Amino acid sequence: MKTLAAIANGSGGFAVEEIEVSHPQPLEVLVQILAAGICHTDHASLWWKRPLIMGHEGAGIVKAVGAGVTRFMPGDRVLLNWAIPCGNCFQCRDQSPSLCEWSKPAHVLAPSCAHAHRQGTTLRGVPVDRSFNLGTLAGLTLVRQEALSPLPDFVPFSSACIVGCGVMTGFGSVMNSAKVKQGSSVAVLGVGGVGLNVIQGARIAGASKIIAIARKSARLETAKRFGATHTIQVGRDDPKLERAAEEVRLLTSGRGADYAFEATAIPELAFAPLRLIRDGGVALQLSGIHDPVSVDMQAFMWNKTYLAPLYGNCNPEIDFPRIFELYRKGELKLDELVTATYSIRQLPTALQEMLDGRSSKSVILFDHSEHFKSNDAS
Repeated sequence: MKTLAAIANGSGGFAVEEIEVSHPQPLEVLVQILAAGICHTDHASLWWKRPLIMGHEGAGIVKAVGAGVTRFMPGDRVLLNWAIPCGNCFQCRDQSPSLCEWSKPAHVLAPSCAHAHRQGTTLRGVPVDRSFNLGTLAGLTLVRQEALSPLPDFVPFSSACIVGCGVMTGFGSVMNSAKVKQGSSVAVLGVGGVGLNVIQGARIAGASKIIAIARKSARLETAKRFGATHTIQVGRDDPKLERAAEEVRLLTSGRGADYAFEATAIPELAFAPLRLIRDGGVALQLSGIHDPVSVDMQAFMWNKTYLAPLYGNCNPEIDFPRIFELYRKGELKLDELVTATYSIRQLPTALQEMLDGRSSKSVILFDHSEHFKSNDAS
């Protein structure tokens, strides 16, 4: 079956091209993607050394299932999850499915080991990787059944697709990683897609003070709508956040916040949350920063804890139903997170607006009529 997909070339560029997706093999599921979220990792994937189908946030409908698939059937609405648990390895048995030892994303594997993630998907007759074993920036994708979670009817595809990374990372880091306590104080550095979901999680957890920190006033106004109780606008003359840290202390009885979260994707700010917390507080870096950075070890003194949690310690069977129920009750915003929607051919615009800080979350919507016409013609 043919469909359109965004293909990264491994050296900084990409193009929308036609790929061929086979019927599912045993334990595989063919999913028609209806909506795919965009995040900074998708832009980073342009440099992952080999061609691959972009995208790791997605929602859609099951089109076909392979032998042995027991959890889903054609027509089911599904959310895709990029940290795919096997259920049997040490980490999965230890209740850490997001750290599954079997299903590391293809881009972190050696080329000789990545062939297993190319099966069933070809570009001009050559097998091609799927980003995070998903490749959601395509009209069709072929995944293991463990990559899917049921999607309730009351959640629009455009709102659901962003749960599989940005929402889960922010919300889960509050609930599962930091375990923010009721009545506590929380500082959030960076209020894009992930930061806004930290703010939402802190509000739902019952934090009494939620301090949003960002450069742009418009971002801070948005943060208030998602639950920030206080805001601090950072000037370019405060690169080390010294004045911002002093403002946080003034708001927290002179001590500093109980918890501070970094969600900027700026390497120089990887350890900045340590400046914002009190003695004995918890600092979390959520951006997945891989660049080499240095830190003054005195920043860790007085029993400060520093964490870099992966994907909010996601457990799909527990966390996704919880998020959807909070959405149904009106306690967690999803629709409001989506700044704009685009077609797959407008992906350059969507990526640029994200990089420019003009969108919280951008979503690609797929028009499958174009794909069907292509398939009928072939």
